[in-house]
Amino acid sequence: MRETARVATEPPLAALARWEDAGAGWRLAYFTATGDAVVELLTCTGEPADVLRSSDPALLAYLRRRPASSAEEDAAGERG
Repeated sequence: MRETARVATEPPLAALARWEDAGAGWRLAYFTATGDAVVELLTCTGEPADVLRSSDPALLAYLRRRPASSAEEDAAGERG
């Protein structure tokens, strides 16, 4: 899959939540040596559709707690 560069119009964590709220999945692909997270945005059938790459601290912390949309939410019902 090819990464595409684009201008962020919303915080990365909000973009990830919007993607999941639309019924699609996502999964952490890897953390780069420079500290970025690379997340695969999946279609409703589980195929990679796009890539989100970010060094946003809130997103990085979230992905360490919940590395995929299929991971469980915490006891408070919050993502992460």
